[in-house]
Amino acid sequence: MTAPTRRRLLPARPRPPSFSGPLHDARTATAVGRWLGAAFAVCFVTGLISHYLQHPPSWAANALPSRPVWGYRVSQGLHVGTGIAAIVLLLVKLWAVYPRLFVWPPVRSVRHGLERLSVALLVASAVFEVFSGLLNIAEWYPWPFSFVPVHFAVAWVAAGSILLHVAVKAPEIRAHWSRRSPGTLELPVQEGPDRRALMLGLGAAVGAVTLTTVGQSVTPLARLDLLAPRHPGHGPQGLPVNRTAAAAGVGEAALRDWRLEVLGPLPYTLTHAQLLALPRAEARLPIACVEGWSVEALWGGVRIRDLLDRAGAPPGAAVRVTSLETGGAYRVMEMGRTYARDPLTLLALTLGGEPLSPDHGFPARIIAPNRPGVLQTKWVARLAVL
Repeated sequence: MTAPTRRRLLPARPRPPSFSGPLHDARTATAVGRWLGAAFAVCFVTGLISHYLQHPPSWAANALPSRPVWGYRVSQGLHVGTGIAAIVLLLVKLWAVYPRLFVWPPVRSVRHGLERLSVALLVASAVFEVFSGLLNIAEWYPWPFSFVPVHFAVAWVAAGSILLHVAVKAPEIRAHWSRRSPGTLELPVQEGPDRRALMLGLGAAVGAVTLTTVGQSVTPLARLDLLAPRHPGHGPQGLPVNRTAAAAGVGEAALRDWRLEVLGPLPYTLTHAQLLALPRAEARLPIACVEGWSVEALWGGVRIRDLLDRAGAPPGAAVRVTSLETGGAYRVMEMGRTYARDPLTLLALTLGGEPLSPDHGFPARIIAPNRPGVLQTKWVARLAVL
């Protein structure tokens, strides 16, 4: 084989891809970025609310508010709804800017290298947040780590990366912020209709995704709830269930000789019949879960504060609640004094006027206003004054 033939058989020198299509520009990235930034801001703030309601620091445990009763329902519905919308926005944002991932040479200076590193961190954290959140609402965890602490930590990374990115790109963002901005006016006029069509299509896609998922939280839209993993009216006694009695290891044997222990200065125990004979209260409260679904229902039972008073609890006492379930991160739960003393906080015995079903926590469960569903402990066996 001759030398010229060998040269022809060598692979061609790789070339970076070229992008000649319109709309991969700063104006499109800025227009989409405004929506995406707003979605991430809502997700971040509501995520903080959710996290600190579930895992309050010790200094705040007794100060968390129990009102408004619908507070957690609204904040977590917003969190999940905007998070799902952010998936569509993030994909279009990445489409608008992905040609810049292939600039050559990849690093032109130390400053340019740091900028690209910050962008890589931003993209990685943003993609992780929206897609891990999506898998969480479907209750699918194909990873070896605990979702809650990692999702919370990466949220701070994403927020910091966004702020850094906005600071670095501020001149470019300012130049393309509106149709009349200097940078926008320099773009080819013929691209305007295509960009407007893209933004209209993006708005329609976000609207469609929102309308077909938000019904799991906004019950008047429940009929449109086609894509969400939960429907607010499906489940025992008309409410969804995340963790069944069987999954929690609560069977007939555990309930056969059930007693409620109330521990405090004047400890006592109650059978189910004795509990039913106590003065009763009713409250129409929503149960709202971290996965985004929520339903309002009529609950009946005994006020927690009445049970604590009978045990000799001081007015500012908190309470520790222990479930019959055999395992799980929320088998033991603590309520600060604001929740414990609220007249709407019940040890619920009925749902919709009927005894609780096993999957809803028979014989007794906690229901409290403005509280995450994972803390509305089911199959309650013990209350302890703190």
